[in-house]
Amino acid sequence: MEQERNDSFQYFKEIFHIEHGSPESYSPLALAYIGDSIFDVIVRTIEVSKANKQANKYHRDVSKIVCAPAQARMILAILENLTEEEIAIYKRGRNANSYTKAKNASRTDYRNATGFEALIGYLYLKEDFTRLTDVVKMGLAVLESEEK
Repeated sequence: MEQERNDSFQYFKEIFHIEHGSPESYSPLALAYIGDSIFDVIVRTIEVSKANKQANKYHRDVSKIVCAPAQARMILAILENLTEEEIAIYKRGRNANSYTKAKNASRTDYRNATGFEALIGYLYLKEDFTRLTDVVKMGLAVLESEEK
């Protein structure tokens, strides 16, 4: 199964002529940029698989998860389950000098969320889809436990 995923990703990279260096060489904000999109696609996919509903209802539900306050809560709750390498990537993202500000989040939440997104982007570009899935699953479990 893992080999099939890697083959599919290799096919994607070949068709679109995508070549990237090691994920470590990317700026933390570049990692966060791609990580934001990857996390969004994962959450949207999960939400669409749950039920058929209107697009604005999908948007409402996804926005509760793909937002700085929720991402900050997720990363802070799962930090103890991350490797030293992953914590270093998170900290690079968290400490990056971003010139934008979240609309509905504190500066601290925004920075922590940027670190979370950088980690997601790093794992994606590293093509470690198993660990990416594990990290997202741990984060989503945090939000689910808050709801109960």
